Amino acid sequence: MTTFRKPLVINMKNYSEIGGPDSLKLATVAKNIADDNKIEIVLAPPQNALLALSMSVDLPLICQHIDDALIGSSTGFIVPEIAKSYGAIGSLINHSEHRTDIATVQHLVHRLRRLNMLSIVCARDVEEIELLSRFSPDFVAIEPPELIGTGIAISKANPSIIVNSIKVAKKNSNQTGILCGAGIVEKSDVEKALQLGANGILVASGIVKATSWSKKILELASGMK
Repeated sequence: MTTFRKPLVINMKNYSEIGGPDSLKLATVAKNIADDNKIEIVLAPPQNALLALSMSVDLPLICQHIDDALIGSSTGFIVPEIAKSYGAIGSLINHSEHRTDIATVQHLVHRLRRLNMLSIVCARDVEEIELLSRFSPDFVAIEPPELIGTGIAISKANPSIIVNSIKVAKKNSNQTGILCGAGIVEKSDVEKALQLGANGILVASGIVKATSWSKKILELASGMK
């Protein structure tokens, strides 16, 4: 399984800015910046872009969501085995825009681990970090939903939630890192999150909706050093 020390994870969501061939344009920009600056960049494209991007750009790709459905007769579901065959190395789980019950989160973390795939489990607060980190996912991402897409960074608006999330995650698992998400839009947001002890960043609109993808990715990536 691919492991990451300090990843910048870009969730492309279903924003119109990355529709059609534009998803490849963003992926190509990210790939060039990752190579030139020795930065770990991971993309979460729309599910239907996984195969095309994996065949075109040598960059780690993860699913935005995964289902704990059976491989085979499971129409409309995204199952880990097929996602892996399309080039995904892992998946987000329990994003605030696609919540999953606790039992399913546990099953998915274990299922991805058996497939040597990366698991990034999203949590709304410290209480969820406390519960979800017991499953030892590769990462838990702290994302208070009230800050998502606001441009108000969690690292500045509520730094204590990052510190406390790290404490409870370490108490439950020595192999689970913390990603900081919600409202990340500038270099100082990234630097502050890492200073507080986060292991990486999860960002979406801060990059995808930027007027210049290359400038914004470079800016945030510079905060990862």
